[in-house]
Order: sequence, then structure tokens, then C-alpha cells
Amino acid sequence: MRPFPQFVIIILSCILLNNQKCHAQAIDLSKAQIFNTVSDKNVQLRTVEILQQEVEKRSGIKMSSLKTLPKKPASLIILAMENDFSKLPQNYRSAVNRLPQIQKEGFKLLALPESNTVLVVGKDARGLLYGTGRLLRNLEIAKGSIRLKSALALATSPRYPIRGHQLGYRPKTNAYDAFTVAQFDQYIRDLALFGANHIEIMPPRTDDDFTSPHMKLPAIKMIVEQSRICKEYGLDVSMWYPNLGKDYVHPDSIRNELKEREEIFSILPKLDAVFVPAGDPGDLEPDVLFAWLEKEAELLKKYHPNAKIWVSPQVFRPTQKWFDTFFGHVNKEYPWFGGVVFGPWIKLPVAKIRELVKPSIPIRHYPDITHNYSSQYPVPHWDLAFAMTSGRESINPRPNDEKAIHNALDQYGIGSISYSEGTNDDVNKFVWSDQDWDPERPVIETLREYARLFIGPDFTESFAQGLLALERNWKGELLTNESIDRTLVQWQQMEKQAPLKVLQNARFQMGLIRAYFDSYTHRRLIYETALEQEAKEILENAKSGTTLESISKAKLILEKAWTKTILPDYQAKCHALADSLYKSIGAQLTMKKHGAMSGRGNFIDLINMPLNDSPWLLDQFEKMEKMSSEQDRLTYLQTILHRTDPGPGGFYDHFGDPESWYRVVPGQPWEKDPGSLLSPRIGFGVGLVGEEWVDEIKATGFKGQVTPRVWMKQAKTLYDQPLKIHYDDLDPEASYTIRIAYTGRFRSRMKMTTDDGVLIHDFIKTGEKPIYEFELPKVAIKKGKVTFVWSCGEGERGSQVTEIWLIRK
Repeated sequence: MRPFPQFVIIILSCILLNNQKCHAQAIDLSKAQIFNTVSDKNVQLRTVEILQQEVEKRSGIKMSSLKTLPKKPASLIILAMENDFSKLPQNYRSAVNRLPQIQKEGFKLLALPESNTVLVVGKDARGLLYGTGRLLRNLEIAKGSIRLKSALALATSPRYPIRGHQLGYRPKTNAYDAFTVAQFDQYIRDLALFGANHIEIMPPRTDDDFTSPHMKLPAIKMIVEQSRICKEYGLDVSMWYPNLGKDYVHPDSIRNELKEREEIFSILPKLDAVFVPAGDPGDLEPDVLFAWLEKEAELLKKYHPNAKIWVSPQVFRPTQKWFDTFFGHVNKEYPWFGGVVFGPWIKLPVAKIRELVKPSIPIRHYPDITHNYSSQYPVPHWDLAFAMTSGRESINPRPNDEKAIHNALDQYGIGSISYSEGTNDDVNKFVWSDQDWDPERPVIETLREYARLFIGPDFTESFAQGLLALERNWKGELLTNESIDRTLVQWQQMEKQAPLKVLQNARFQMGLIRAYFDSYTHRRLIYETALEQEAKEILENAKSGTTLESISKAKLILEKAWTKTILPDYQAKCHALADSLYKSIGAQLTMKKHGAMSGRGNFIDLINMPLNDSPWLLDQFEKMEKMSSEQDRLTYLQTILHRTDPGPGGFYDHFGDPESWYRVVPGQPWEKDPGSLLSPRIGFGVGLVGEEWVDEIKATGFKGQVTPRVWMKQAKTLYDQPLKIHYDDLDPEASYTIRIAYTGRFRSRMKMTTDDGVLIHDFIKTGEKPIYEFELPKVAIKKGKVTFVWSCGEGERGSQVTEIWLIRK
């Protein structure tokens, strides 16, 4: 249960100064002037400038600013602080005072139709900024016109005190490293208009290259600019600062690490927090970590006296001892300690962390809103074809998912600063900020305001609904998802109606490229699936003496996927939009042309990734062609074509297939456990010997051999959470051999038992070979059913199971 809200929102049809009844009507603010009661520049900051600039760039109208209220009736936008509200006439004060009370950073927004006046009253400087942002989000601004469609009265305060996003200026990101100072200024402003109050930056040295060809400034200079911009907007600055040194015990090493940090801390105009991950990167034992942090905190205080250090229990291979020591330090409540960060690759659920730490110690969320798989909150049950082509870091508006993730866990923390690697997650940022402000707010309202402000009032509903349609594209099986082509039609209709300014808008282009990309992938999957089926039918009819001829015909059919491609105009559209996005916002959607890093947003490079089993089949054909015996070829061919056949009375399941998922014993529902810390999830990748991480999902694994397509997707659990798979309707009198395919990103030590303790196999280090076979003890199936259980040793990454054959003897 969430705490009682500290905010209230009331939307009324109309509030009249003389209490007379009136009808909601549009307010024309095209000739409005700004009257600002705030004289203190440290409070006013850039709020008036923001209002003037954002209106002028959309309408061409330069709003003038008044020093005194006009004596004659005039159209006004009045900006005021609650503590100096007495400067306004009584009729304005009376109208505003009818609204509920507001809290820190809150605001009141009141439109008075009869006088064409809007009042924005802030509790404090930030409240005034956020109230101005909400006004801009509701204005319908066009060339020469500024209108508020209906009378508006609301009073609102944020639910959570931390609402922010990470904007790291480093090469690994898919766009930020190409930003200019002006682009960072605008992007930070955009986020602030939706209630963000924190921006997290990064030091020049991270787990990344030091520089990139896209950078307009050296990192050491750009982070100063980011800090300055935040200070001017009145926002807090956090810095993600991992421990990358090799030694944090030896005095010489510590001296060097402190010297580096002093160079950074001393030049930043504003720094309110430093976030140090315990791992990924920088794995330190807790005793060493906290001893080092105390030294870092002393230095931090020298330049930023009020700044605190936050730490996450983020570690790839955790043990209970590690956690016991870590939380022992946390609960000592060091004076420099800000709180605990809950983010990716943390084994413990945030609810458990809340139990382990003292109530006085805050928890801050660090949600991964940027990645699609191999991440904290992957797309649930994502189709393999999308995972292969869209990749881990493509443009990914997931508004409903983000709200569900936020609302499942928000009550355990005091807000969030999102983990972002670029502009691909742009929509998700604004949804998350709005949910940190008000978790009850419908997502569609956020999207409408996003569309109205950033695209234009004519596209408020169509663009908002288009974003929701893109999210629906990723639900269910791609092969049968007919809504994907309807989504493209929606976007094509907007494309036809849009003026040039909208067509060149980066946010519009990000949605449009996804619509074309998704439809192209859908249509190509249908095409290539049909080609594979046609090729297999030819092979099924091969007879003695015709195998080589059948193989040749099958190869030609499979090769049509790239010799007779479909929808070249869709592909060309995607490339053209990728070029435009690179020019406008530095989005790096390809490696060669746009300078992307592999696996970091370059999904256009994957646009023609084979979607059927052709890589594996062609590799098998090559092996067969080298065989000298026709009979050997025929036998091998049948083995290929019937690879999944368990034989009479047997069972076969691929756990990356929705049709087999019902056998996987569920944990908590996704809506309660979106990070799958207590539940099974889908995993992607085959796994390569000697490689901890593979950027792309493709049919290559183990020692580099080509693998079946199905090996790229599996069921998995994280850490030592057991993975359970249930079978019933077995013959209790029969004997079975169980064949298992262990593939996936992790190379864990796994043990397999039944739920009543029968051992199938002891700990095996997976990742060296894919297929294992074991005799199934009869005692395991004496009731005609069995639940298999896989568990990892302590400190392992997780259990993965791809395929099972139960072969009846």
C-alpha cells in the first residue's frame, strides 16, 4: 500500500471570481502578457525565459513581461510565489485560495476564462517552474495562436522528492555523446517541464572509451556545462561515479583516485549527490568499499558541503556474506551516507532491502528504462524476431509497461533517477517523471501532453495513440500480430498530414521509424517462414539419389530471403530516417555510417538479420555435401528435419516458445515482480565460450558454430532463484531418457532435481556444450507427473533451460 498522497489534483469546469455559473471555454492567450511577482532572481531563475522562449518558438509570438499589473483589463499569465501572493488583487487571491493546499515543489494552476487570465502559483522556485511546465503542456500553440482549450483549475504536489534521469556524456551512449551544450540545455529543460528535479551526469573516466568522434567538447568540459545548466534551472545534480581503480587499499592508489576526484568535484558549479555502484563496474568487498567511500566523502564535502554519497548493492556474483557486510555498513548511518540505490543486477528485491535497512535510510530507484532484454525490466515474452532485429537498445516507447513497473515498486523508495543510454528511451523518461509526480495519473494524459508540447496540438491524440500502438506491436507473437500493419497505417496517415516542421521533428521521426521497422520485420518474418517451409517440403521428398539435387533446390529457396527481398521502400525509409535522426540529435542507429557502438542502439544494422532457420540449415547442407555416402546424407537429412521429434509417447518443448511456457511454474505475476527477481523470465542469446557478453542475438554459439534458431531463446531465472518446469500425463510404468539443451548468456553451475528431491544431475558448468542426456529415475515419475527444478550455486548469475526431450524407451 502506498503512503497517503501528499498531493491533490482537482480539475474543475470553471471557477468564477463572482461565483456565477459559466461554461468551459477556450481561453485565447495570443495577446497575453506575463506579470511576474517574483523579484528574487535566485527564485525566478529561468522560468519566465522558458515560458517566453517555448511559446515564441512554436507561435512566433514574443510575450512581453510586465513590471506592474495593468489598470485596464488585459490578457495575462501571472507567475507568483505562494509566500508573496499578497501582491495580487483580492479577486485573484480568493480564486486561487479555493484550491487545495500544496506542498514542497507543488503549484496551483488556475485559468479564468472571462478575463483571459491564467495564474501559476508555486510553493517555491521549483513549484513555479513545474507549474509553468504544466501550463505549457496544456497550451495549444500554433503559428500566431496561443489557446488553452478549456478552463483549468488544479493544485498538485509531487508524491516523491527525487525525480530524475541519467544523461551520461560518454561514447557508449547512443546519442548523448553527440549533444551540443545547447541540446543538453533544451533536453534538461524538456525534462524539467515534466517535473524532473535531478539530472545525473558521469565523470570523464567510466567503463568506456575516454572520448568519441561525436563529442563536441571534451567530457571534462561538458560535465561542467551540464552542472551549470542544472544550477540555472534550479535542479539537483547527481554523479554516477564507479570505482575503476585496481586497488582501494594501498595509500598510493587511494591518493591517485582522490586526486582524480578532486579534479572533478572542484570544477563542478553544483553537485548534490554521488552515486557509487558496488559493482558493474567496480567490484569491491563491502569493508574496502565503505572505507574508501569515507575518504571520498571527506573530499566531496570540501567542495560541495551538503552532497551525500549513495551506494547500490550491485554485484554480479553475490553471496550472503557480501550482503550481510554491506547492509551492516549501511545501517551504521554514516553522516556522509545518502541512501541505498536499487538498480540493475541487484539480487535482492527492493521490498527485502526496505526490510533490511533502517526506516530512516532512504532508497532511491535506478530503473533501467533504456534496454529491451538482458536488463532489469526486459520486454516480457518478447518475440525472438524483434529481439534479433530491434536489439537491446532500440527506440522503445513502453508507456504502459513503465507505469506498471513504477507502480509495482515505487512505495519502497523516495523516487528515482532513471538509467538511460540515450534518446531511444525518450518517451519512457517523461512517463516515469510524471509517475514519480503522481502514480495515479493515466499514461494517456502524459502522452497527450507530450504530443501537444513536442509535436503540436493537431497531433495530440493521433501521436499519443500512435505511441501506445508501437508498444502493442511488441506484445505477443510477431508472426500472428496483425495489429502491426494497422499501426503503420496510423503513422503513415500522420506522415501524410504532417507539415515539414513535424516531419523533421526528431521525436516524430523516432516513432515513424519504429512503425516502418516493425512492419518490415513482421512482413519479412512471414516471408522467410514461408521460404523455410517450402525448402523443408522439398527436403522431405528427397529420395535416394536425389539428396544433392534437393539440397541445391532448398538452398535457392532459402537464399531468396536476400536475393529477392521484399519491401525495399520500407527499408529505404528506415535508413533515411536514421540519417535524419543522426543529423538532428546525433542518434547513432548504425555503426558504419553513424558511428554507433556495437549493441548500443545500432538496430538499423540488424534490419535484415535472418529470421528463419536458414543459417543453421545452410550450415548443415554444407556438411551433407561433403559426405561421400548417399545413405549417410539421407540419414543426416532426416535427423535435421526431425531434430525436435521425441519419438512415440515422448514429449518435446522449447521454452522460448509461448506454446511451451505453460509448463514453466510461475512465480509472482509480472505486475508485482517486473524485474523477475522471484519469477522466471525469457532470456536471449546462445552463448559463446570465453565471451561474457555478446552484442547481437544470432545463431552462433559455444565455440563459434552455427546453431538452431531456437537456441537463441530460453526460460531462465536470476541468481539462485529456482527454475521449475512441470510435466504430467507421463507413463509411470515407462522408462524415459531426458535430453536437455542448455543455452543462453549465463554459464552457470546448475543442479537439476525434482521438487521432491530426486537428483537428475549434480552441478554442471554450462556453456561448454549445448546438449546433455540423462536417464530419468523411475521414482521421479511414479505418479505420472514430475516437476523438474534447476538451481545454481551461490554467486552464480542464474539458471537457463532451452529445450527438453522426454524420450520414451
